[in-house]
Amino acid sequence: MKLFLATVLLTFLTSSVGWTQQDTPNSEKDVAASLTEQGEVPTSVKPGINSTFIDPDLNVDDWIARFEVESREVFQARSEIMKAMAIQPGSRVADIGAGTGFFTLLMSKVVGEKGWSYAVEISPKFTQHLTALFAERNLNNTTTVFCNNRSVCLPPHSIDLALICDVYHHFEFPEQTMMSIHDALSDGGRIILIDFERIPGTSREWTLSHVRAGKQAFIDEIQGSGFELVRECKIAGFKENYFLEFRKTTL
Repeated sequence: MKLFLATVLLTFLTSSVGWTQQDTPNSEKDVAASLTEQGEVPTSVKPGINSTFIDPDLNVDDWIARFEVESREVFQARSEIMKAMAIQPGSRVADIGAGTGFFTLLMSKVVGEKGWSYAVEISPKFTQHLTALFAERNLNNTTTVFCNNRSVCLPPHSIDLALICDVYHHFEFPEQTMMSIHDALSDGGRIILIDFERIPGTSREWTLSHVRAGKQAFIDEIQGSGFELVRECKIAGFKENYFLEFRKTTL
């Protein structure tokens, strides 16, 4: 029965969000048109930052080799991160920008048969990889969701926690994306934000050029979208990353 429900939900979500951004309800084109009618045309804060990931020729194996390696802080510290998130069995969680899926797999195991995990991705190739990966592992509590650059495309009040790991700086339209996460979270739901410290004169040149703003700027943006900062957690092994927890508040 659980497998049947998982199949039905996966079919519903993938048919709803489509397999190309152009076919997605609330797609970039549709959202932009709606905002234009309202006289509001948001500007991308980092145009083209996701061009590599939406490339139809993206090689997933290359990114597995880059993402799932012990020299990457968040992968090396994955067990500590999972402990710090304190996810409870039966929770509904979302891995926003799931990439190759290693955190989704860990969260799926923790939430168990009574919980649910969503792997949300903007990359068509990663989306295909994740769907195949979960089928291969026979996971019956995990769904792949293909989003667009303005919305995570999750139903209202469908999750208790959203993990945004090394992904927030990839949000081209952070205000709209965070509002969609706010809508998707249950009352009092949590966000775990992990991103790169961006400190001029200290951070690597790659970080300074790739990450558009520092920690405080991201905190201010997220708090402006209906969240309060609960805590900053020190993760063993973190030298370039930080871990922040936010809680949903009433707008």
